[in-house]
Amino acid sequence: MALYTERRVKKLVLRLKEEYDGLIRTQREEMRRLKEENRNLSARLLQLEGERAGVADALVFAAKESEKFAADRKAEAENENKELLLLAEKCRLLSEKLQEKYPDHEDIQEFSRFTEELRRGLGEETGETSEFNMEDVIAPKQPLDLGKLCRELGLMEDDV
Repeated sequence: MALYTERRVKKLVLRLKEEYDGLIRTQREEMRRLKEENRNLSARLLQLEGERAGVADALVFAAKESEKFAADRKAEAENENKELLLLAEKCRLLSEKLQEKYPDHEDIQEFSRFTEELRRGLGEETGETSEFNMEDVIAPKQPLDLGKLCRELGLMEDDV
């Protein structure tokens, strides 16, 4: 029993109390630091989520604008192509009229070749036109036989 004197026990208890108080202080300081870090990270997370939402909205808007631009560009290209086709058709009609009036002129034949080249470049069929001529239907030079016209177009069978 001599090993545990009152004085030695009090000294041991005091030393253990100081060690535990130090550990508790360290733990409390660490807990306070972690809470502060958690608060900062939560605030940063909210900020980044807000930025992400903004980026997502911007991407959706950009995709919609891209689609709109592509559609507008396609419509523009179609309109330009239609205008070019109309121009080629006007050139063809003018060429035909000029060839009827001046069949021997070299520049008229050159214009006709240019017109055919233009139409080929635009993807139109060139060469001899079909027997069906819309001008003959709109302003016929002779009485119009609708039955004959329908048979020629394959819309009506021949009467046998």
